[in-house]
Order: sequence, then structure tokens, then C-alpha cells
Amino acid sequence: MKRSLILLASIFLLISCKNEDKTSQKSDRILSDSSGNINQLTIVIDNELWEGSVGEAIRTNLAAPVDGLPQEEPLFSLSQIPPETFTGFVRNSRIFLKIEEGGNKGMDLIEDEFARPQTGIVVQGGSSNDIIDVINKESDSIIKLLKKTELTEKQRRIRKSLNKDDALSEKFGVNLKFPSAYRYAKEEDQFSWIRKEIPKGSMEILVYEVPINKIENDSSVIANIIKMRDSIGEAQIPGRLEGSYMITEKAYAPYLFETKIDGKFAYETRGTWEVQNDFMAGPFVNYAIKDEKNNRFVVLEGFVFSPSRGKRDNIFELDAILQSAKID
Repeated sequence: MKRSLILLASIFLLISCKNEDKTSQKSDRILSDSSGNINQLTIVIDNELWEGSVGEAIRTNLAAPVDGLPQEEPLFSLSQIPPETFTGFVRNSRIFLKIEEGGNKGMDLIEDEFARPQTGIVVQGGSSNDIIDVINKESDSIIKLLKKTELTEKQRRIRKSLNKDDALSEKFGVNLKFPSAYRYAKEEDQFSWIRKEIPKGSMEILVYEVPINKIENDSSVIANIIKMRDSIGEAQIPGRLEGSYMITEKAYAPYLFETKIDGKFAYETRGTWEVQNDFMAGPFVNYAIKDEKNNRFVVLEGFVFSPSRGKRDNIFELDAILQSAKID
């Protein structure tokens, strides 16, 4: 009996050591840096599936229009390749979706398998209908995982050359990581405006604070946020013509979500701005972060002016900056 227990313990120890060796070998592998433009998603799928109903389900879910943009732009730019060509440097794609027909119906997550950082999603099913069912049911999870990877990568790139945010820290107790290409356009006691020039346009960041009851009172939250934005626009954001200023677009109500920034509850608002008494417009993203300790909402907003050009990646950059906020 004693000898049997010793033998059993030895087997468990041997298995444990082997598993640890495998884990260690995987973590010790030298992986190439992943590659790809931000929001460029590689789809690894047979040509026939891509051209049929499976491909249509992928495009419907992962190339759906981004909320709050004035023109339709897809969540991801999709690039399809057949499985046999998913080799060599092609496997260094930072984000990819792989479709495998056959096997158990479901979805697997692969991280840092061929490059670092890398997030891969494998969707399997015994038939096209099984695969489509998984894609439709898990699309929100897939998008969230892939967007998280892209946001982290964008923030990593931003950190390579940062501007100083001393003014924001002193005035609002806010630390924000934004690139050195951005400059302060306006600074007042309770308001900061930061700008980056881009070809034929600009990207803007606003930072200010309002009392908690300015947003959370008997009126609807979205109505209060619109009213708040419009009052700030009239007071602080003039247009090109005399008597013109930025407001929230009247034709369409913004999208409102609940989220967290720096672990704090926040209202996330996405929509389109326009200029009263002028012909200018563009997308915005606004985070009203609840700071109960100081009885206030810290408001961080990014907006883009870039006529006749895509704005998805501009808004994504502003998102990456705003979501880096730390509040003292």
C-alpha cells in the first residue's frame, strides 16, 4: 500500500513537471512583434465560405457601422485569406478570426500564439449554419476582445512620445496620456482645450468639470448631457463665422452607454456635433466620469473635424487617449 502511494505521487509529480515545462517553453519562446494597421482584422477562411452565407454573417457583424459617425464606416477593415496561406509572417497579424468547418461547435480564444501582442478567435462548427450561429451569438464578445487588443496597442504607440499633462493635473486632478503632436489651444481656470492638426482638419480634446446634479437630476441623463455640451460649445468653442459655435447635432440623438474610466462609473456619449449658424460638423465621443469624492463629473471629450475623409481611426485615437485617464 505504501509503495503504491509513493508510485502514485511520483506519477503526479512527473505530470506536473511536464505541464510546467510546456508552459515555461511557451512563455520562453521568442515571438515576433505582431503587425497590422489599427482595426485591420485578418479573416482566415476558405474562399467558398467567405463568398457564401458564413462570409455574409462575418461582414454583417464585424464590419457593421461604427456608432456615432456621420458616414458609415466599419468596426473593422476586413482582409480575407484562405487557411493554406496563413503561414510565415502572415501569422503575425495582431488580430485575426479563423473559421474551421468541422469539429465541435464553439469558439476559442488564442493569445500570443504566433506573435506578441496577438488576439485570435477560432470559430468552429460542423456546418455553415453552426458557424453562423456562433458568430451571431458571440459577435459582441468577439468585438469586445478584438477592440480591447487594438485599444491597448494604440495606447502603447501613444506612450512612445507623450506631451506633459501638468496643467490638467493641477486644475482637475486628471492625468491624461496624449501624444506630443497635440498642443494646448485654450487654457482657463475650469476649462482646457487641446488640439492636433491633421490634413484639412483637426482633432480636439476638451477637459472640464461640472457638479454631479448638472447631469444626474430629475431630467433625463442624455438631455442633460446635450444641454451641458451645448452650453460649453456656446461659451468656449466658436465657429468660423461671428456668432457661430459648436452644438450637438439636432437631427439625431446621440448614443448613450454606461462604462468605467479608471474604475469609476462614467456616461459614454457618442454622436455628431455641428456649428450653429455655419456649415461644419463631425463626430464626438464624450465621457462624463463620476467623481463622488469631489461631488463632480469630470468631462473628457474628443471631437474631429475632417471633411470628406474617414473619421473612424481619428475617433479611435481620441478614445484611446480619453480612456487612459487617471483621476486623483
